[in-house]
Amino acid sequence: MFDLAKKKFVLAVALVMAMAIGLIPQTQIDAADHNDSSIPTGLADADITDIYAFNDPVDNTKVVLAMGVHGFIVPAEMGNTGFFNPDVDFEFQIANSGTAKPDLFIDITFSALTYSATGARNPQTATVKFSSGQKFTAQTTVPSATAATAPPFVVTTDPTTNISFFAGMTDDPFFFDIPGFGRFVNSVLAGAADPTQLDRGRDSFAGYNVHMITLDIPFALLKGSAGSKISVEGSTFMHKKTILNGKGDISGAGKMVQVDRMGNPAINAELVPPAMRDEYNAGTPEDDAAGKFAPGIVATLTALGTSSTIISTLAGVAVTNGDYLHLDNSVANTTLGVGETVTGTPNFAGFPNGRRPGDDVVGTIIFFVSNETIATGDHVPTNDVPFGSTFPYFAPPHQPQAAGATVGADGTQN
Repeated sequence: MFDLAKKKFVLAVALVMAMAIGLIPQTQIDAADHNDSSIPTGLADADITDIYAFNDPVDNTKVVLAMGVHGFIVPAEMGNTGFFNPDVDFEFQIANSGTAKPDLFIDITFSALTYSATGARNPQTATVKFSSGQKFTAQTTVPSATAATAPPFVVTTDPTTNISFFAGMTDDPFFFDIPGFGRFVNSVLAGAADPTQLDRGRDSFAGYNVHMITLDIPFALLKGSAGSKISVEGSTFMHKKTILNGKGDISGAGKMVQVDRMGNPAINAELVPPAMRDEYNAGTPEDDAAGKFAPGIVATLTALGTSSTIISTLAGVAVTNGDYLHLDNSVANTTLGVGETVTGTPNFAGFPNGRRPGDDVVGTIIFFVSNETIATGDHVPTNDVPFGSTFPYFAPPHQPQAAGATVGADGTQN
Protein backbone atom coordinates (compact mmCIF):
# COMPACT_ATOMS: atom_id res chain seq x y z
CA MET A 1 0.00 0.00 0.00
CA PHE A 2 1.24 3.51 -0.82
CA ASP A 3 2.18 5.72 2.12
CA LEU A 4 -0.55 8.38 1.93
CA ALA A 5 1.54 11.23 3.32
CA LYS A 6 4.33 10.54 0.81
CA LYS A 7 1.87 10.22 -2.04
CA LYS A 8 0.17 13.50 -1.09
CA PHE A 9 3.53 15.28 -1.03
CA VAL A 10 4.66 13.95 -4.43
CA LEU A 11 1.27 14.68 -5.98
CA ALA A 12 1.19 18.17 -4.52
CA VAL A 13 4.64 18.99 -5.89
CA ALA A 14 3.78 17.69 -9.34
CA LEU A 15 0.48 19.50 -9.46
CA VAL A 16 1.88 22.76 -8.17
CA MET A 17 4.36 22.61 -11.01
CA ALA A 18 1.65 21.94 -13.55
CA MET A 19 -0.43 24.81 -12.25
CA ALA A 20 2.54 27.16 -12.18
CA ILE A 21 3.14 26.55 -15.87
CA GLY A 22 -0.56 27.04 -16.54
CA LEU A 23 -0.43 30.48 -14.96
CA ILE A 24 1.94 31.89 -17.56
CA PRO A 25 -0.07 34.52 -19.52
CA GLN A 26 0.65 33.11 -22.98
CA THR A 27 -0.45 29.60 -21.97
CA GLN A 28 -3.93 28.69 -23.14
CA ILE A 29 -6.19 26.66 -20.87
CA ASP A 30 -6.73 23.21 -22.35
CA ALA A 31 -8.35 19.98 -21.34
CA ALA A 32 -6.57 16.87 -20.07
CA ASP A 33 -5.16 16.41 -23.56
CA HIS A 34 -7.97 17.45 -25.94
CA ASN A 35 -6.64 19.72 -28.71
CA ASP A 36 -3.40 20.24 -26.80
CA SER A 37 -1.30 21.29 -29.82
CA SER A 38 -1.74 22.21 -33.47
CA ILE A 39 -0.79 18.96 -35.21
CA PRO A 40 -3.11 16.50 -33.40
CA THR A 41 -5.86 19.14 -33.29
CA GLY A 42 -5.69 19.28 -37.08
CA LEU A 43 -5.68 15.47 -37.24
CA ALA A 44 -8.68 14.81 -35.01
CA ASP A 45 -8.81 11.07 -35.70
CA ALA A 46 -5.40 10.73 -34.02
CA ASP A 47 -5.91 13.37 -31.29
CA ILE A 48 -5.82 11.66 -27.89
CA THR A 49 -8.26 13.07 -25.35
CA ASP A 50 -7.46 10.98 -22.26
CA ILE A 51 -5.62 7.83 -21.17
CA TYR A 52 -6.80 5.62 -18.31
CA ALA A 53 -5.14 2.71 -16.51
CA PHE A 54 -6.71 1.11 -13.44
CA ASN A 55 -7.33 -2.20 -11.73
CA ASP A 56 -10.65 -3.64 -12.89
CA PRO A 57 -12.89 -2.91 -9.87
CA VAL A 58 -14.70 -6.22 -10.38
CA ASP A 59 -11.54 -8.31 -10.74
CA ASN A 60 -8.19 -6.86 -9.63
CA THR A 61 -6.29 -9.60 -11.44
CA LYS A 62 -7.09 -7.62 -14.59
CA VAL A 63 -6.14 -4.07 -15.63
CA VAL A 64 -8.29 -1.76 -17.73
CA LEU A 65 -6.45 0.32 -20.33
CA ALA A 66 -8.44 2.95 -22.23
CA MET A 67 -7.67 5.58 -24.85
CA GLY A 68 -10.10 8.30 -25.94
CA VAL A 69 -9.60 10.07 -29.28
CA HIS A 70 -11.39 12.72 -31.36
CA GLY A 71 -13.15 14.72 -28.68
CA PHE A 72 -16.09 17.12 -28.77
CA ILE A 73 -18.29 15.04 -31.11
CA VAL A 74 -21.87 16.33 -30.99
CA PRO A 75 -24.60 13.65 -31.07
CA ALA A 76 -26.04 14.86 -34.38
CA GLU A 77 -22.68 14.13 -36.07
CA MET A 78 -22.33 10.53 -34.87
CA GLY A 79 -23.43 9.16 -38.24
CA ASN A 80 -20.62 11.01 -40.03
CA THR A 81 -17.84 10.75 -37.45
CA GLY A 82 -18.61 7.44 -35.78
CA PHE A 83 -15.68 5.38 -37.05
CA PHE A 84 -11.98 4.81 -36.42
CA ASN A 85 -9.58 6.04 -39.10
CA PRO A 86 -7.98 2.97 -40.76
CA ASP A 87 -4.76 4.94 -41.30
CA VAL A 88 -4.21 5.49 -37.57
CA ASP A 89 -2.29 3.05 -35.38
CA PHE A 90 -3.45 3.33 -31.77
CA GLU A 91 -0.77 2.09 -29.38
CA PHE A 92 -0.40 1.47 -25.66
CA GLN A 93 3.24 1.47 -24.51
CA ILE A 94 3.93 -0.43 -21.30
CA ALA A 95 7.11 -0.07 -19.24
CA ASN A 96 7.32 -2.95 -16.76
CA SER A 97 11.00 -3.07 -15.82
CA GLY A 98 11.21 0.14 -13.77
CA THR A 99 12.77 2.36 -16.45
CA ALA A 100 11.42 4.97 -18.87
CA LYS A 101 11.93 2.60 -21.81
CA PRO A 102 8.74 0.77 -22.90
CA ASP A 103 8.97 -3.02 -22.75
CA LEU A 104 5.62 -4.03 -24.29
CA PHE A 105 3.52 -2.56 -27.09
CA ILE A 106 -0.18 -3.11 -27.80
CA ASP A 107 -1.22 -1.90 -31.25
CA ILE A 108 -4.83 -1.54 -32.40
CA THR A 109 -5.73 -0.90 -36.02
CA PHE A 110 -9.09 -0.84 -37.79
CA SER A 111 -10.37 -2.04 -41.15
CA ALA A 112 -11.68 0.26 -43.87
CA LEU A 113 -15.35 1.22 -43.86
CA THR A 114 -17.83 -1.06 -45.58
CA TYR A 115 -21.60 -0.77 -46.03
CA SER A 116 -24.54 -3.11 -46.31
CA ALA A 117 -26.85 -3.29 -49.34
CA THR A 118 -29.15 -0.80 -47.62
CA GLY A 119 -26.33 1.69 -47.05
CA ALA A 120 -25.94 1.02 -43.34
CA ARG A 121 -22.38 1.11 -42.04
CA ASN A 122 -20.98 -2.28 -41.05
CA PRO A 123 -18.90 -2.72 -37.89
CA GLN A 124 -15.19 -2.26 -38.43
CA THR A 125 -12.80 -5.07 -37.58
CA ALA A 126 -10.24 -4.17 -34.95
CA THR A 127 -6.93 -6.04 -34.96
CA VAL A 128 -5.16 -6.14 -31.59
CA LYS A 129 -1.47 -7.09 -31.62
CA PHE A 130 0.89 -7.50 -28.66
CA SER A 131 4.63 -7.18 -29.23
CA SER A 132 4.90 -10.34 -27.11
CA GLY A 133 3.02 -12.28 -29.79
CA GLN A 134 -0.65 -12.36 -28.80
CA LYS A 135 -3.12 -11.30 -31.49
CA PHE A 136 -6.89 -11.29 -31.96
CA THR A 137 -9.65 -9.48 -33.83
CA ALA A 138 -12.90 -7.93 -32.63
CA GLN A 139 -15.81 -5.86 -33.94
CA THR A 140 -16.53 -2.22 -33.17
CA THR A 141 -19.81 -0.83 -31.88
CA VAL A 142 -21.45 1.28 -34.60
CA PRO A 143 -23.19 4.39 -33.19
CA SER A 144 -26.59 5.55 -34.34
CA ALA A 145 -27.46 9.21 -34.95
CA THR A 146 -31.17 8.38 -35.29
CA ALA A 147 -31.91 6.02 -32.39
CA ALA A 148 -33.45 7.39 -29.19
CA THR A 149 -31.07 5.26 -27.13
CA ALA A 150 -27.53 4.19 -27.89
CA PRO A 151 -26.96 0.69 -29.31
CA PRO A 152 -25.62 -1.83 -26.77
CA PHE A 153 -21.85 -1.95 -26.44
CA VAL A 154 -20.27 -4.83 -28.33
CA VAL A 155 -17.65 -6.48 -26.11
CA THR A 156 -15.40 -9.25 -27.42
CA THR A 157 -13.50 -11.58 -25.08
CA ASP A 158 -10.66 -13.43 -26.73
CA PRO A 159 -10.77 -17.06 -25.51
CA THR A 160 -7.01 -17.53 -25.80
CA THR A 161 -5.82 -14.51 -23.82
CA ASN A 162 -8.97 -13.78 -21.76
CA ILE A 163 -8.68 -10.15 -22.86
CA SER A 164 -11.97 -8.27 -23.24
CA PHE A 165 -12.11 -5.53 -25.87
CA PHE A 166 -14.41 -2.64 -26.74
CA ALA A 167 -14.09 0.07 -29.37
CA GLY A 168 -16.82 2.55 -30.18
CA MET A 169 -18.32 5.88 -29.28
CA THR A 170 -18.98 6.78 -25.65
CA ASP A 171 -19.77 9.83 -23.57
CA ASP A 172 -16.65 11.94 -23.05
CA PRO A 173 -15.69 10.94 -19.48
CA PHE A 174 -13.58 14.02 -18.73
CA PHE A 175 -15.17 16.73 -16.56
CA PHE A 176 -13.80 20.25 -16.21
CA ASP A 177 -14.99 23.88 -16.47
CA ILE A 178 -12.53 25.39 -18.96
CA PRO A 179 -13.86 29.01 -18.91
CA GLY A 180 -14.32 29.05 -15.12
CA PHE A 181 -10.80 27.80 -14.54
CA GLY A 182 -9.42 30.25 -17.13
CA ARG A 183 -11.14 33.18 -15.45
CA PHE A 184 -9.75 32.11 -12.08
CA VAL A 185 -6.24 31.95 -13.58
CA ASN A 186 -6.70 35.43 -15.05
CA SER A 187 -7.63 36.76 -11.63
CA VAL A 188 -4.44 35.25 -10.22
CA LEU A 189 -2.40 36.87 -12.98
CA ALA A 190 -4.06 40.21 -12.23
CA GLY A 191 -2.80 39.99 -8.66
CA ALA A 192 -6.18 39.43 -7.00
CA ALA A 193 -7.03 35.73 -6.92
CA ASP A 194 -10.81 35.36 -7.09
CA PRO A 195 -12.02 31.83 -6.23
CA THR A 196 -15.62 32.83 -7.01
CA GLN A 197 -14.69 32.59 -10.69
CA LEU A 198 -14.77 28.83 -10.10
CA ASP A 199 -18.39 28.97 -8.96
CA ARG A 200 -19.65 28.79 -12.55
CA GLY A 201 -19.51 25.01 -12.21
CA ARG A 202 -20.28 24.09 -15.84
CA ASP A 203 -18.81 20.96 -17.38
CA SER A 204 -17.25 21.95 -20.71
CA PHE A 205 -17.37 18.30 -21.84
CA ALA A 206 -20.98 17.57 -20.91
CA GLY A 207 -23.12 16.36 -23.79
CA TYR A 208 -20.17 15.49 -26.05
CA ASN A 209 -18.90 12.11 -27.23
CA VAL A 210 -15.50 10.57 -28.01
CA HIS A 211 -14.15 7.46 -29.67
CA MET A 212 -12.98 5.04 -26.98
CA ILE A 213 -10.72 1.99 -27.17
CA THR A 214 -10.76 -0.15 -24.02
CA LEU A 215 -9.08 -3.41 -23.05
CA ASP A 216 -9.51 -5.51 -19.90
CA ILE A 217 -6.23 -7.43 -19.65
CA PRO A 218 -5.01 -10.09 -17.19
CA PHE A 219 -2.19 -8.39 -15.29
CA ALA A 220 -0.02 -11.45 -15.83
CA LEU A 221 0.24 -10.46 -19.52
CA LEU A 222 1.55 -7.00 -18.57
CA LYS A 223 3.81 -7.92 -15.66
CA GLY A 224 7.57 -7.56 -15.93
CA SER A 225 10.62 -7.38 -13.71
CA ALA A 226 9.14 -4.42 -11.78
CA GLY A 227 6.64 -6.84 -10.27
CA SER A 228 3.27 -5.28 -9.48
CA LYS A 229 4.17 -1.93 -11.06
CA ILE A 230 3.64 -0.93 -14.69
CA SER A 231 3.76 2.40 -16.50
CA VAL A 232 1.35 3.20 -19.34
CA GLU A 233 1.42 5.72 -22.16
CA GLY A 234 -0.92 6.01 -25.16
CA SER A 235 0.31 7.06 -28.61
CA THR A 236 -1.14 7.45 -32.08
CA PHE A 237 0.69 7.06 -35.39
CA MET A 238 -0.12 7.85 -39.03
CA HIS A 239 1.69 7.30 -42.31
CA LYS A 240 4.11 10.06 -43.18
CA LYS A 241 2.33 10.65 -46.50
CA THR A 242 -1.36 10.70 -47.36
CA ILE A 243 -2.21 10.00 -50.98
CA LEU A 244 -5.46 11.07 -52.68
CA ASN A 245 -5.80 9.49 -56.13
CA GLY A 246 -8.58 11.79 -57.34
CA LYS A 247 -11.01 8.87 -57.64
CA GLY A 248 -12.33 8.91 -54.12
CA ASP A 249 -9.63 6.70 -52.66
CA ILE A 250 -7.15 7.62 -49.93
CA SER A 251 -4.12 5.69 -48.80
CA GLY A 252 -1.05 6.15 -46.61
CA ALA A 253 2.56 5.75 -47.66
CA GLY A 254 5.95 5.88 -46.01
CA LYS A 255 6.84 5.04 -42.43
CA MET A 256 4.47 5.54 -39.52
CA VAL A 257 5.17 8.68 -37.48
CA GLN A 258 3.89 9.63 -34.05
CA VAL A 259 1.07 12.20 -34.00
CA ASP A 260 0.12 12.38 -30.32
CA ARG A 261 0.98 10.85 -26.97
CA MET A 262 -0.30 11.06 -23.44
CA GLY A 263 0.39 9.63 -20.02
CA ASN A 264 -0.65 11.83 -17.12
CA PRO A 265 -3.51 14.30 -17.52
CA ALA A 266 -2.57 17.95 -18.19
CA ILE A 267 1.16 17.42 -18.65
CA ASN A 268 1.38 18.62 -22.25
CA ALA A 269 -1.75 20.76 -22.07
CA GLU A 270 -0.50 22.79 -19.07
CA LEU A 271 3.02 21.82 -18.02
CA VAL A 272 4.90 22.05 -21.32
CA PRO A 273 5.28 25.55 -22.83
CA PRO A 274 2.98 25.99 -25.87
CA ALA A 275 5.82 26.37 -28.39
CA MET A 276 7.13 22.93 -27.42
CA ARG A 277 3.87 20.98 -27.41
CA ASP A 278 3.99 19.56 -30.94
CA GLU A 279 7.59 18.51 -30.37
CA TYR A 280 6.56 16.96 -27.07
CA ASN A 281 3.81 14.96 -28.77
CA ALA A 282 6.42 13.60 -31.18
CA GLY A 283 8.72 12.66 -28.28
CA THR A 284 9.00 9.67 -25.97
CA PRO A 285 9.09 9.01 -22.22
CA GLU A 286 12.80 8.38 -22.64
CA ASP A 287 13.12 11.94 -23.97
CA ASP A 288 11.31 13.14 -20.84
CA ALA A 289 13.61 11.20 -18.55
CA ALA A 290 16.68 12.49 -20.43
CA GLY A 291 15.57 16.07 -19.74
CA LYS A 292 14.76 17.03 -23.34
CA PHE A 293 11.85 19.22 -22.27
CA ALA A 294 13.26 20.32 -18.91
CA PRO A 295 14.86 23.59 -20.21
CA GLY A 296 11.48 24.97 -21.27
CA ILE A 297 9.93 23.98 -17.97
CA VAL A 298 12.81 25.47 -15.97
CA ALA A 299 12.71 28.70 -18.02
CA THR A 300 9.02 29.10 -17.27
CA LEU A 301 9.56 28.52 -13.54
CA THR A 302 12.46 30.98 -13.56
CA ALA A 303 10.19 33.60 -15.13
CA LEU A 304 7.81 33.03 -12.24
CA GLY A 305 10.57 33.86 -9.75
CA THR A 306 10.86 30.31 -8.42
CA SER A 307 14.10 29.61 -6.51
CA SER A 308 16.76 27.41 -8.10
CA THR A 309 16.38 24.85 -5.28
CA ILE A 310 12.66 24.47 -5.89
CA ILE A 311 13.17 24.44 -9.67
CA SER A 312 15.58 21.54 -9.27
CA THR A 313 13.11 19.61 -7.11
CA LEU A 314 10.14 20.25 -9.37
CA ALA A 315 12.03 19.47 -12.58
CA GLY A 316 13.20 16.20 -11.04
CA VAL A 317 9.65 15.18 -10.23
CA ALA A 318 8.46 16.05 -13.73
CA VAL A 319 11.04 14.29 -15.89
CA THR A 320 12.66 11.45 -13.92
CA ASN A 321 10.38 8.59 -14.90
CA GLY A 322 8.87 9.94 -18.12
CA ASP A 323 5.27 10.90 -18.82
CA TYR A 324 3.52 7.65 -17.94
CA LEU A 325 0.55 6.69 -15.82
CA HIS A 326 2.23 4.62 -13.10
CA LEU A 327 -0.01 1.85 -11.77
CA ASP A 328 0.67 -0.48 -8.85
CA ASN A 329 -1.54 -3.53 -9.34
CA SER A 330 -1.05 -4.53 -5.67
CA VAL A 331 -3.14 -1.52 -4.54
CA ALA A 332 -6.68 -2.88 -4.23
CA ASN A 333 -9.38 -1.04 -6.17
CA THR A 334 -13.14 -1.62 -5.99
CA THR A 335 -14.55 1.56 -7.58
CA LEU A 336 -14.23 3.92 -10.55
CA GLY A 337 -13.25 6.75 -8.19
CA VAL A 338 -16.47 8.79 -8.32
CA GLY A 339 -16.72 11.11 -5.31
CA GLU A 340 -13.35 10.04 -3.88
CA THR A 341 -10.40 12.30 -3.07
CA VAL A 342 -6.71 11.60 -2.56
CA THR A 343 -6.78 13.36 0.81
CA GLY A 344 -10.15 12.30 2.19
CA THR A 345 -10.74 8.72 1.03
CA PRO A 346 -9.18 5.91 3.09
CA ASN A 347 -7.07 3.54 0.99
CA PHE A 348 -7.42 5.82 -2.03
CA ALA A 349 -6.56 3.79 -5.14
CA GLY A 350 -6.72 6.40 -7.90
CA PHE A 351 -4.56 9.05 -9.59
CA PRO A 352 -1.58 9.29 -9.35
CA ASN A 353 -1.80 5.50 -9.00
CA GLY A 354 -2.93 5.08 -12.57
CA ARG A 355 -6.13 6.92 -13.43
CA ARG A 356 -9.78 5.87 -13.11
CA PRO A 357 -12.65 7.49 -15.04
CA GLY A 358 -14.09 9.09 -11.90
CA ASP A 359 -10.86 10.55 -10.50
CA ASP A 360 -11.37 14.33 -10.16
CA VAL A 361 -7.98 15.46 -11.47
CA VAL A 362 -8.92 19.13 -11.74
CA GLY A 363 -10.37 19.30 -8.25
CA THR A 364 -7.18 17.78 -6.86
CA ILE A 365 -5.01 20.31 -8.70
CA ILE A 366 -7.01 23.26 -7.39
CA PHE A 367 -7.04 21.92 -3.82
CA PHE A 368 -3.27 21.60 -3.55
CA VAL A 369 -2.39 24.76 -5.48
CA SER A 370 -4.70 26.82 -3.26
CA ASN A 371 -2.78 25.59 -0.20
CA GLU A 372 -5.67 23.30 0.62
CA THR A 373 -8.11 26.23 0.93
CA ILE A 374 -10.37 25.51 -2.08
CA ALA A 375 -11.87 22.09 -1.45
CA THR A 376 -14.70 22.45 -3.97
CA GLY A 377 -12.42 22.60 -7.01
CA ASP A 378 -14.09 23.94 -10.13
CA HIS A 379 -17.52 22.78 -8.86
CA VAL A 380 -17.52 19.99 -11.46
CA PRO A 381 -16.65 17.02 -9.22
CA THR A 382 -18.13 14.23 -11.37
CA ASN A 383 -19.02 13.30 -14.92
CA ASP A 384 -22.28 14.62 -16.39
CA VAL A 385 -23.73 11.09 -16.71
CA PRO A 386 -23.18 7.95 -14.61
CA PHE A 387 -20.49 5.50 -15.60
CA GLY A 388 -21.26 1.85 -16.28
CA SER A 389 -20.97 -0.89 -13.67
CA THR A 390 -19.38 -3.45 -15.99
CA PHE A 391 -16.68 -3.39 -18.66
CA PRO A 392 -16.03 -1.14 -20.58
CA TYR A 393 -17.28 1.05 -17.67
CA PHE A 394 -17.70 4.24 -19.72
CA ALA A 395 -21.16 5.73 -20.31
CA PRO A 396 -23.05 5.27 -23.60
CA PRO A 397 -22.81 8.13 -26.10
CA HIS A 398 -25.23 11.02 -25.93
CA GLN A 399 -28.00 10.67 -28.52
CA PRO A 400 -29.72 13.42 -30.55
CA GLN A 401 -32.76 14.87 -28.80
CA ALA A 402 -36.34 14.04 -29.78
CA ALA A 403 -38.60 16.53 -31.54
CA GLY A 404 -39.82 19.28 -29.23
CA ALA A 405 -36.89 19.14 -26.85
CA THR A 406 -35.99 22.49 -25.33
CA VAL A 407 -32.91 24.39 -26.43
CA GLY A 408 -29.95 23.15 -24.44
CA ALA A 409 -31.57 19.81 -23.69
CA ASP A 410 -28.63 18.08 -25.35
CA GLY A 411 -26.76 18.50 -22.06
CA THR A 412 -23.96 20.77 -23.26
CA GLN A 413 -22.92 23.34 -20.66
CA ASN A 414 -20.67 25.74 -22.53
